[in-house]
Amino acid sequence: MPLALLALAVVAFGIGTTEFATMGLLPQIADGIGVSVPQAGNLVSAYALGVVVGAPVLTGIGARIPHKKLLLLLSGLFVVGNIASALAPNFGLLFAARFLAGLPHGALFGVGAVVASRLVAPERAARAVSMMFLGLTVANIVGVPAGTALGQQLGWRSAYVAVAVIGLVALAALAAFVPHQPRGQQAGIRHEVRAMKNRQVAIGLATAVVGFGGFFAVYSYLVPMLTHLTGISDTSTTLVLALYGVGMTVGTLMAGPLTDRALRPTLYAGLALLAAGLVTFYFTVHSTVPALVTITFIGAMGALITTPVQMLLMAKAKNAPTMAAASNHSAFNLANAGGAWLGGLAISAGWGWASPNLVGAALAVAGLGLAFTGGLMDRRGGRSATSEVVTSSAAETPADAAPTTPAKG
Repeated sequence: MPLALLALAVVAFGIGTTEFATMGLLPQIADGIGVSVPQAGNLVSAYALGVVVGAPVLTGIGARIPHKKLLLLLSGLFVVGNIASALAPNFGLLFAARFLAGLPHGALFGVGAVVASRLVAPERAARAVSMMFLGLTVANIVGVPAGTALGQQLGWRSAYVAVAVIGLVALAALAAFVPHQPRGQQAGIRHEVRAMKNRQVAIGLATAVVGFGGFFAVYSYLVPMLTHLTGISDTSTTLVLALYGVGMTVGTLMAGPLTDRALRPTLYAGLALLAAGLVTFYFTVHSTVPALVTITFIGAMGALITTPVQMLLMAKAKNAPTMAAASNHSAFNLANAGGAWLGGLAISAGWGWASPNLVGAALAVAGLGLAFTGGLMDRRGGRSATSEVVTSSAAETPADAAPTTPAKG
């Protein structure tokens, strides 16, 4: 794999760290700017709102900008957003800074996925994309706990400063290692928007929102489940969350080769096994060892879904894959909000702390139904999602552009 993929993984690591570290520092942030913890929790929503808005808007604005230059501009905006977060003197400005920091999130992943898929031979495209996503899963194991610890020891502002430094390192790595990838004559916002009207793209995004909503229905309430039902102490929940991250890393490593070999079967299997894992967790949550094993499995299956959905959207968007790839991360944030809301409704209805598992399983099954619907449409049209990835990866590149050299081995 080229060094450019390492640069993209560093970007993903920084994004994952800044997205989730805020959750671990809410008491410190609330105390530092003089608001309640629930009010400080709105900062998480501000970042998510930035992701949902920024993914389609920024990729649309940058539709004619060469991918490397666009990556550098987006990474610069990411650094500015986190520096602004560290310097914000009050809640209002901090809310605006977190929204600003979230704006480039989806666009960075979308553009990065397209770039990654073109750095290698077509039959290794999904592996390249999964290597970028690996930075996000590693952030859950290393970046988020480290950022949280740093913020607790040196003040919450130091965590955002550290993320800004990671962003600067990523910016330098992108400048040094990512090759120039010119846009073709067909590049432009009209082509990107037209691609978004494709029914298969809509089904793919709906699959991400609904199916991954099942993952977040449980992840959002994992800590109270562990403390109330499993009997794990508050001080040990961080280690369990890291174990969740280990599962996600394993799933990401599996997703690349499996998606390259069989895109839709990998997506089907991931959603089906996620549903099975969530139902299992409903019963194993009361016993420590089985609960930890199930948590790791759920993390792996949740991550297994990410790469095939990303590759599917890029395939169905054909010659304008960037906005579709970026919008996938808007879909994931909608899944986060929707899954958490539905899981919370189940708890509020008196169904118990374990009930989000059944809600999540139902959402995963619904996502599987949407994925099957897209597959049936492919069969009726005589198309293969896997073969279309090759088309979408090359369509924006002009015929006279210098080809990138795929990695060997």
